[in-house]
Amino acid sequence: MSGIFWEISKRNIRLHMLRSTLAMLGILIGVVAIASMGILGNSMSQSISSSLSSVGDSVIVTPYAGSGGMGPGGGGGGGSSSDLYLTDQNYQKIKRAVAPNVAIPVMQKSAHMKVGVGSDDIVASMYGLPQDDIKDLLKDLEAGDYPSGNSACLVGSTFAKDHDVKVGSRITIGKDGEYGTLRVSGIIKERGMSFDISTDSALVVTKDWFENAFGTTDDELNEVVVKVSDGDTADVKTTIEKQLNRNTKDKTVSVTDSKATLSTIYATFGTVTTFVTAIGGISMLVAGVSIFNIMMMSVNERIKEIGIMRSIGTQKKEVMSMFIYEAAIIGVTGSLIGGLLSFGGGYVVSAMMLGTTEYIFTLASLYYVVEGVSFGILICIVCAVYPAWQAANLNPIDALRHE
Repeated sequence: MSGIFWEISKRNIRLHMLRSTLAMLGILIGVVAIASMGILGNSMSQSISSSLSSVGDSVIVTPYAGSGGMGPGGGGGGGSSSDLYLTDQNYQKIKRAVAPNVAIPVMQKSAHMKVGVGSDDIVASMYGLPQDDIKDLLKDLEAGDYPSGNSACLVGSTFAKDHDVKVGSRITIGKDGEYGTLRVSGIIKERGMSFDISTDSALVVTKDWFENAFGTTDDELNEVVVKVSDGDTADVKTTIEKQLNRNTKDKTVSVTDSKATLSTIYATFGTVTTFVTAIGGISMLVAGVSIFNIMMMSVNERIKEIGIMRSIGTQKKEVMSMFIYEAAIIGVTGSLIGGLLSFGGGYVVSAMMLGTTEYIFTLASLYYVVEGVSFGILICIVCAVYPAWQAANLNPIDALRHE
């Protein structure tokens, strides 16, 4: 019996094809908007995750620069941190507190330099690290090997591309070469954004070379990076603060937990994704109003037909099902087409706003497509319930008298 009402629903859609097509178009646009915005948000989140995931095991210790101070590489209103240093005594305390994890002292300075003879003057950051610890902090090289002596250095991948630097190239440090010449032993793999040191456009030398060339001492450390392999980064952070910030009014260091910072970033991107998806949902609500309006029109146009059906024994639930089927056909068709087109929409917005389409066909992106399709079908059926109920509860005699 239900097959009869299914056929009647399809017939009604065919009779009002233009009206039904416009309703499907509204649902289709709503699904594309929701899924595309969800794909964009997911691509943003995954793009950031891929750049930062390699630094999620670090705790960074920097000199305390006041209440407005920020973490490594940050600014802040609590005073300039460029003239503040950690001492060797601070480093030794950190090293003992976090054992068996590795604590790596870092020196940093900007310097003039030239690549080869007659090249342009370049200003870039230089990091000084203990030779034995370089492998612990920079685990991946794009080419070459780690420095085997004080006359060698590593360069970042962006620096190498920008200045055509290869393994074996020589870089003269200082405006007139007063700090000597370094041979490039290796090129560091691109690290992107990082909380510890930013090497993509920088040079990494041994701490001994750094101190000899620039005249710095062990009491001029810019930061200490703790690579946490044993325990949780939050516990390591707490341990360091207890050891070095015993007086809450006169703090010595600022401690940044990279894993906690990553969690905050992920939560923020999750909120942004929800927000942009909700904006797409507004268009779906508009489409739902259109469905409701179309179904009310359909009921009003078929009052006499409903009266005849009811007078020959058709039950209320069968009349209701006829209108629900009609809304479901519109919703399923529009939503499925919209789901397919949303991959194209996500591709376009990701390419325009992020410059990459690498994360379009991931499981997380597929979730937003399924969410958009499900929401489109659901809202069509929900918006058809009241018109269907009204049709089912018409008085058969009044319906037959309707003109």
